[in-house]
Amino acid sequence: MSDERPALAELRGRRARTEDSARPDAVAKRHSAGGRTARENVADLVDDGSFVEYGRFVTAAQEQRHDVEDLIATTPADGLIGGTARINGAVFGDASACAVLSYDYMVLAGTQGMRGHRKSDRLIALIERMGLPTVFFAEGGGGRPGDTDIPVVSALDVESFALWARLSGRVPRIAIVAGRCFAGNAVIAGCSDLIVATANSNLGMAGPAMIAGGGLGTYRAEDIGPIEVQSANGVVDVVVSDEAEAVAVTKQLIGYFQGTTSPGATSDQSMLRDVVPERERAAYDVRPIISTVADVGSVTFLRDRFARELVTALVRIEGRPVGVIANQTLVMAGAITSDAADKAARFLQLCDSFGFPVVSLVDTPGMMVGTDAEQTALVRHTSRLLVAGAQVQVPLIGVVLRRGYGLGAQAMLGGSTHQPLLTVAWPSAHLGPMGLEGAVRLAMRKELAAIADPVEREQRVAELTAVYQSHAAALNSARYFEIDDVIDPSDTRSVIAATLGAAASGGRLQGSGRTVDTW
Repeated sequence: MSDERPALAELRGRRARTEDSARPDAVAKRHSAGGRTARENVADLVDDGSFVEYGRFVTAAQEQRHDVEDLIATTPADGLIGGTARINGAVFGDASACAVLSYDYMVLAGTQGMRGHRKSDRLIALIERMGLPTVFFAEGGGGRPGDTDIPVVSALDVESFALWARLSGRVPRIAIVAGRCFAGNAVIAGCSDLIVATANSNLGMAGPAMIAGGGLGTYRAEDIGPIEVQSANGVVDVVVSDEAEAVAVTKQLIGYFQGTTSPGATSDQSMLRDVVPERERAAYDVRPIISTVADVGSVTFLRDRFARELVTALVRIEGRPVGVIANQTLVMAGAITSDAADKAARFLQLCDSFGFPVVSLVDTPGMMVGTDAEQTALVRHTSRLLVAGAQVQVPLIGVVLRRGYGLGAQAMLGGSTHQPLLTVAWPSAHLGPMGLEGAVRLAMRKELAAIADPVEREQRVAELTAVYQSHAAALNSARYFEIDDVIDPSDTRSVIAATLGAAASGGRLQGSGRTVDTW
């Protein structure tokens, strides 16, 4: 056998210099800080042997400042690893094709170089052309000012951000944030459909240097957009402990977009008969109901630290990906606040765009009211939920668990009890134009005002409320055909599955492809 040709030997050597093994000191520093390298994260995410990389040999455009050999050694891939791959291939086959990009924090703090922008432009164009779901590891410090070889004045003609934003509604995009993620890197995350972030993350539109440069003070990186802030305000969808968990969660998240699986294991549905307290002012956690109705182990709660009075989750029911919205009575009695309306509206857009049918679990006293609530622009925000619900093209199924009152209940049901494909209620549910006691006090205010004794007056309120409750009972609402059926709670999963099966016949479960709000 002849000796290896020089060109091939050179290729092998140059390729080896792009690997983590060529940078042992940088890798050791990364590991000592509790992090993983960009290549380690990509390797953990994608199926073995499936990654086809683009631009591996690119270096930073700094040849006027540094020797080429130095750039080859210290700036491999210009700090942006990217290509096509498969994720969850054993489950989804050809539907597992994806794109993966990752800024490399070991290269100039993960900053965005000019050649890196050319790479991202090229890859985003291919993502759009091939319709590839995409995962983007976004850690990094934003735009890089030190690239000297490509003459620029403002660099505002860079198209990466516009191209990435244009993908909204066209392909699902998941951003993973670990460590520091500022400026342009944060915009990549913010324009994505879902953000998974580690507990040590900081996410912000500017890092310490930019803030100081703007005369706004001196701050440590860890004080800018920490995870406790960005999860509570709704920026981050899922918070995880570390990069390994981030990858595991992302595999599950992207799987929802990849399609239907075999039906999963089922929980004991009979527990649903007793999970909701009969007393309507008693609070309970709605999340176990979601987990019981869904396939075992298939639930991912989104933005669970933001607007906690409303729960959003992606789940599977008999293997089919489904979105769930639900009122959480543990917080503000499950009323629809401005934040809850925004949370639900954006989630409905996501589901509608990518073809996830939606199940709405309703137990709400209505829209939040009061002078403090109006300070939050309540009229606009809650109306947004009604607009979003009215635009939904995917199947919507409503289940009234206990209280379905007023505009809040209508908003949870797309605007009307007849807007969903199916609206059912559990036996102890009540439906009304507003909270029943409030309705009594409003409708009978003159009669009540005429009762001088306050004890007698409150007794009369209780008596009238009981009459209203009888009239508002789910079975009575069904008798007037305001809802489609009243069901045994233990039949909820099977009723949902059957309805979705009917909706899916003939391939009618299609996403709208409309743009999804960043918020």
